[in-house]
Amino acid sequence: MLAAIGFGIIIVMMYMILREKALPAVCFVFLPIIGAFLAGFSVEEIAEFVKTGIGTTWSNAILFVFSIIFFGVMNDAGLFDKLVDGLLKVAGTNVIMIMVATTVIAIIGHMDGATASTYLITIPVMLPIFKRLNLRPTVLLLLVSAATGVMNLVPWGGPTIRAATAIGVDANDLWIAMIPMQIFGLVITLALAVFFGFVEQKRIAVLGTTGGSGSLSEMTVNASSTGCYGGTVDESLKRPKLLWFNLLLTIAVIVLLVVNIFPSYVVFMFGMLIALMVNYPDIKVQQQRIQAHAPGCIGLVVTLIGAGVFLGVFSNSGMIEAMTNFLIALLPESLQQYLHIIVSILGAPIGMIMGPDPYYYGVLPIIAGTVERFGITPVQVAHAMLIGENVALAVSPCVPTTFLAMGLAGVELKDHIKFSFKWLWGISILMMVFALVVGMI
Repeated sequence: MLAAIGFGIIIVMMYMILREKALPAVCFVFLPIIGAFLAGFSVEEIAEFVKTGIGTTWSNAILFVFSIIFFGVMNDAGLFDKLVDGLLKVAGTNVIMIMVATTVIAIIGHMDGATASTYLITIPVMLPIFKRLNLRPTVLLLLVSAATGVMNLVPWGGPTIRAATAIGVDANDLWIAMIPMQIFGLVITLALAVFFGFVEQKRIAVLGTTGGSGSLSEMTVNASSTGCYGGTVDESLKRPKLLWFNLLLTIAVIVLLVVNIFPSYVVFMFGMLIALMVNYPDIKVQQQRIQAHAPGCIGLVVTLIGAGVFLGVFSNSGMIEAMTNFLIALLPESLQQYLHIIVSILGAPIGMIMGPDPYYYGVLPIIAGTVERFGITPVQVAHAMLIGENVALAVSPCVPTTFLAMGLAGVELKDHIKFSFKWLWGISILMMVFALVVGMI
């Protein structure tokens, strides 16, 4: 009965999320509690399930808040401006270099783990250049999507936090083991940029045109002088004299995350406070900066806390164990130990259709429970599923920022999926093969 209730909750949850009938947090909180009551658990038992579950998610929620505000302050202060301008000066009008610069800007822009800011930093800057040289915007969207997908494995990125929450581990610990594979993915992404540089160069030669009028420097200035949503950037927030301090502070934060001496949320907490105090000594301005970036944190924080309720009920009530036993009995013995790899291979299309919340909170614990008896750890399962789904995140219609990227680039969803999906899926498979070779999964 527990297995039937568990699968029923998953099915209803996926339907409600995919059909936008309810927020993920609503599903995570109410559906498991209803299921627990149907299974015969008392109010006291359910309350303990909830308390235990939330205890596993609060640290990741805090991490997300402090990291978003930290990188938001760095962006306010203009840390990324000089890096972007420098890359554009190096690229010039060389098509291959423009493709590489686009990818590098997206990689740098996604240091905050937020896809929206990456799109808003990269696409408005590069789209005028692409248009001037008659480069296809679908290529721009592909390169930004690939860079975002690979970089989104960072511990303050949404998918890694979700996966860590689902298996009850620290997001930073989960990420550190993936760094070699992430570097491999970035190399592939840069190689893809070079490849499309040659493709677009050849296509332009066939067309016999190099684009419209206007200097590249003028377009760069125009693109970088507008705000994220089309408004003018508040230049009073820029701190060019503190560029080196902010760069060194950001590097120090990343180094501390890698060496893993302190909890990741502690690192970002101190980094954020130092960044605020140094860049904006006025207390009123500090409060304004926190309030400006806080709205971007609230949605996922609410979802993470709600996921704690979901995981607490599912794990402590025995539902996951019952569902796992059902799957073990259903699958052929020869396939059970490879289930996480099969899901990883199919992760791109599954994740594109399902979206990240049900994929990590609903499917991951079941897969982990199914392969656990073969000596495969939940961390290995999380690595496999992150590789499969994460790279193709930017083509999922279940992710709101996908529509932001398409709107900025002027590309239709069907064209984006048709052009980008096969390349993104290919990157995820190559990353999975690398992870298998080095023994990560």
